[in-house]
Amino acid sequence: MEKEKLLLERAYFWEKNAGDRIYMTQPYDGGKLDTFTWKRTLDEARRMARHIQSLNLPPKSNIAILSKNCAHFILSDLAIWMAGHVSVALYPTLNAETVEYILKHSDAKLLFVGKLDTWEEMKPGVPPDLPCIAYPLSPPNDYPKWQEIVAKTEPIEGSPTRPEEDIAILIYTSGSTGQPKGVMLTFGNMAFAANNFIEVFGIIRDNRLLSYLPLAHSFERAVVESLSLISGSRVFFAESLDTFVQDLQRARPTVFHSVPRLWLKFQQKVFAKVPEKKLNRLLKIPIVSYFIRKKILTALGLQHARMAFSGSAPIPPSLIEWYNNLGLELLEGYGMSENFAYSHVSRPGRGRPGYVGEPLPGVEVRISEEGEVLVKSPATMVGYYKDEAKTKEAFTEDGFLKTGDRGEEDELRRLKITGRVKELFKTSKGKYIAPVPIENMLNTHSAIEQSCVGGAGYPQPHAVVLLAEDLRGKIREDSDLKDQIHRQLSQLLEEINQKVEHHEALAFIAVAKEEWTIENGFLTPTMKIKRSKLEAAYKPKLEGWYGSSEKVIWES
Repeated sequence: MEKEKLLLERAYFWEKNAGDRIYMTQPYDGGKLDTFTWKRTLDEARRMARHIQSLNLPPKSNIAILSKNCAHFILSDLAIWMAGHVSVALYPTLNAETVEYILKHSDAKLLFVGKLDTWEEMKPGVPPDLPCIAYPLSPPNDYPKWQEIVAKTEPIEGSPTRPEEDIAILIYTSGSTGQPKGVMLTFGNMAFAANNFIEVFGIIRDNRLLSYLPLAHSFERAVVESLSLISGSRVFFAESLDTFVQDLQRARPTVFHSVPRLWLKFQQKVFAKVPEKKLNRLLKIPIVSYFIRKKILTALGLQHARMAFSGSAPIPPSLIEWYNNLGLELLEGYGMSENFAYSHVSRPGRGRPGYVGEPLPGVEVRISEEGEVLVKSPATMVGYYKDEAKTKEAFTEDGFLKTGDRGEEDELRRLKITGRVKELFKTSKGKYIAPVPIENMLNTHSAIEQSCVGGAGYPQPHAVVLLAEDLRGKIREDSDLKDQIHRQLSQLLEEINQKVEHHEALAFIAVAKEEWTIENGFLTPTMKIKRSKLEAAYKPKLEGWYGSSEKVIWES
């Protein structure tokens, strides 16, 4: 790859050619703003790089970042790279045990402690002898402060670069099964993905991005950090969940990305203000529909979005169609940590609901005899850190990455994910069930936020569903509403069972009492369900549920 297309080189380019232009906007203290020009960004990164070098760490050491998204996260990456080392980001929602595992497994030599909500719970996982540096937005601690270090440290000389084959980052997988694995990605991997994504979608420096999904994940690292460094786009950060609407309104993103659960939450917030049936009627009135669509997108802060993307998990086709009807074309994408989220994306005007898009430039795709999607591209990882056995398992003999997803292609090579290879389960009748297609049908209902289909060893599958957030609180106090939802779920069960094969028909729908969150371990940090965790939690109840004649069961 041409040297000038790598991440550090592009950062220096913007420093030289747009030094006074604002690159990052960081909110803090309930509405105050700190802005970082390209000149300030590179100056602070150079100063921190000098400090890191003064620690005399071994060459290409792993340096960890534990923080929610903020400007100093990206500053740290730049400083780590300039100093000749590797960046290792940890999800800001991990427990102490996983924090300790990753820091030890990665041989981290330094830790940046940043913006965190549960630092006291994580802190026991940080080895007492590990040097730490605190961000300005970090919780109270006794570590050396970023701002004090850069104030007294001279910037590193020149503009140090790194070869494209050097490891740039370790991304620890979210660990939906077993211990997380450290995905090794090079500067070449990251730059290839970002440059091609920019070329395909025409991303330019005038675009505005909002960073709020975890930067520790490949999706955000690719579509915010790498994309902005290459294209020069402006990045706004979200301060908190409580201020998200204001943060979104401030950013007015022209390119916006999210995950299915949040796209669904946006829709449910709209329905909470305007009932679904009434909204559908209004959208059919020619003149009125224009103003309704504009009002909804403005309320969501997406009135300037010229492109919107969804990734990380399957999204119901009906949800894509709903946003399309609002005038916001929702482009679904598909990728993994192992290929830096670079695999498939729907093209504007060529999307097909239920399909995750076409292969991106340089991506080779093959469907195995078992139906597994196999991919290969210059964005594919080097391997797993300190795990040659799992690295070997992840690839075919001719170098294709095994995604673990089952899929099929249409005539335009658009890919449809039909489930996980290992998620298939067998009923007591000996029939195999793929849960994802059934879950997608359940998730189209406005009352349902997420679902999990199981039933291994039972005659028929079942579903456990989490109701939409606005319903969960009301339903405890409103028996009429509960009866209404009960009837809706009963009808949904009948409709789904008419569409699926007989052996796939759901025996019942159980309504979960406890919320599924990252904190209680039911969701990964990217809001995908942890299937094994959910199945284990509800397993003691299954005998009673299957023994009941009820088609909709409320967990007691």
